[in-house]
Amino acid sequence: MIEYLNSIDTQLFLFLNGKHNAFFDFIMYWFSDKWIWLPMYLLIAFFIVKHYKMKGVVMLLFVGVIIALCDQTASHFIKNAVQRLRPSHEPTLKGLVHVSKAGAGGMYGFVSSHAANAFGLATFLYFALDNRFKLLKYWLFIWAVLVSYSRIYNGVHYTGDVIVAACIGTLIGWAMSKLFLYIESKRVKN
Repeated sequence: MIEYLNSIDTQLFLFLNGKHNAFFDFIMYWFSDKWIWLPMYLLIAFFIVKHYKMKGVVMLLFVGVIIALCDQTASHFIKNAVQRLRPSHEPTLKGLVHVSKAGAGGMYGFVSSHAANAFGLATFLYFALDNRFKLLKYWLFIWAVLVSYSRIYNGVHYTGDVIVAACIGTLIGWAMSKLFLYIESKRVKN
């Protein structure tokens, strides 16, 4: 069963990774770069603190914990436990994988930290923010999907790596939003 799933995952990866061109090579390289998003993160943080004041500061502290949980779960716990080679390091795929100028990445790829972090952030803010931020909520999920897809496009993650990571990030983001909202409801009552 595992071999069958790996075969499907590899075929889907090769199909998606094979759909590249010079224009999207540039775009997807930047979608994967964490520093390109720094202005967006700072702008979101500014509006959250401006709108929510102290509650916004607590919300941002939760975001930090979520990113740490998602990143450590993906990068250190799961990748080291599973040790599945990235497609860019898989000997049987040599010459078939289009790798971006960012390079082949670390040795192991299951699961994608980028995808876990992006979906953890998007899910938490989806539940924590009120409806005045409706467009931001939807944008964050579009952003999370594009960041996740860029990892496949850039040749460093199989499709399954990003799907499982998105599920992990979503679960962590949801659980932390429940904790945040519970703490906030207790604070408001007092």
